[in-house]
Amino acid sequence: MSRVAKSPVNVPKGVEVTLSGGSFSVKGPKGQMSLDIHEAVLLSQQDGALSFKPKVDDRSSWALSGTMRSIVNNMVAGVSGGFQKKLELVGVGYRVQSKGKVLNLSLGFSHPVDYNVPEGVTVETPSQTEIIVNGCDKQQVGQVAAEIRAFRPPEPYKGKGVRYSDEVIVRKEAKKK
Repeated sequence: MSRVAKSPVNVPKGVEVTLSGGSFSVKGPKGQMSLDIHEAVLLSQQDGALSFKPKVDDRSSWALSGTMRSIVNNMVAGVSGGFQKKLELVGVGYRVQSKGKVLNLSLGFSHPVDYNVPEGVTVETPSQTEIIVNGCDKQQVGQVAAEIRAFRPPEPYKGKGVRYSDEVIVRKEAKKK
């Protein structure tokens, strides 16, 4: 049985929550988001907190209510504070430049890589080897960071490539004669 669903989601000041039928929407200083709640989950609001319960007391309904609770919690946290992922470019000649909604990456290929940043996500480049991805949707921020990293993932011998700032690359030993 999911214990995640048993803890309520606290709604901070400055965040508006709207429940109507099977849909849920939240609006805050960083943006607004909406979600259709699964029909097996009951969502209720009382005293600035959201609580989740399954309609039927079985294993899959508890799992779904825990999943809905996590998604709603991420939505509330996203519109109030936002999410951020930091990436680093490691390698000689590897650099990045932001031009509006297009990210221009030089990653050692014979051509530059242009990445169009989707709506709802902002990308900053404080230096030529750093990328900061910001947004209110946790899934979308992580997806954009993963797509940028996928252009040149870090390799295990020298550690060159695009990596998360907190990622640890396990280095391999080179071949010996």
